Amino acid sequence: MNLFQLRAFDAVAREGSFTRAAARLFISQPAVTGHIKALEEHYQITLLRRTARRVELTEEGVKLAAITRAMFSLSEEAQALLEANRQLLSGRLEVAADGPHLVMPLLARLRARYPGITVNLRLGNAQETLAALLSEHADVAVLTEVEPRKGLHLHGLGESRICALVPADHPWLARPEGVLLEQLDQVIMVLREPNSTTRRTFDQACALAQVNPRVLLELDSREAVTEAVAAQLGVGVVSSVEVSPDPRVRALPIIGEGLLNRHWLGCMERRRELRLIQAFFELAAE
Repeated sequence: MNLFQLRAFDAVAREGSFTRAAARLFISQPAVTGHIKALEEHYQITLLRRTARRVELTEEGVKLAAITRAMFSLSEEAQALLEANRQLLSGRLEVAADGPHLVMPLLARLRARYPGITVNLRLGNAQETLAALLSEHADVAVLTEVEPRKGLHLHGLGESRICALVPADHPWLARPEGVLLEQLDQVIMVLREPNSTTRRTFDQACALAQVNPRVLLELDSREAVTEAVAAQLGVGVVSSVEVSPDPRVRALPIIGEGLLNRHWLGCMERRRELRLIQAFFELAAE
């Protein structure tokens, strides 16, 4: 079955004219005539009656026109869907992030610029977020302290500082410029699990400075650390981009070496030219 022939027939059936059908298909009138003649000859059927004034469908032509109208209407719907996605009028973006604080402003910009785009956001730790991106379960990912690797495209989002999280009445707050890393030696602390990026950066800085805090409680979420500090179970550690506006606790910069984290927006290199992914990176660069 020749789809070019069927499309020519469908255009004539819709327009009632070879001339208008040719204009609809952006081909010449003889080409339309030739396609339909070949269709009729191949199947030994008469689909159209040509008169001096108009083109009429035969009984068989009416039946075929009902089929081709449905066929090419679906094709036109598919084209409209794809075109809308290309113009970012619609579409779906799978986003992964190792925390909500950096990704939410990006999603707000995306919603303001392209309100028809649907986003699915998955939050996890650093390892889970990177795994989602590398396995292509996520189109883009917001990552912390990721190592460059072949096939991974990264765009820098900035840096954050490791801070000490203390109760709102803690005496260290008299020194708002921050707390020295050495002051945390033998201090009772409540920290995230060891594979947390913030915890890993803090541990490395402590090892470098030969500081040994007393970690008496390990927790699996930022919210749990905040609650533990508010309950005065110990001093916590938090990234400067993750400080929540909780009146029960305060964050103080920790002064020392190796206490910065770098944040990235990443995608797979081979997919970076996809229009929606490209648009997300453009928003991040603004």
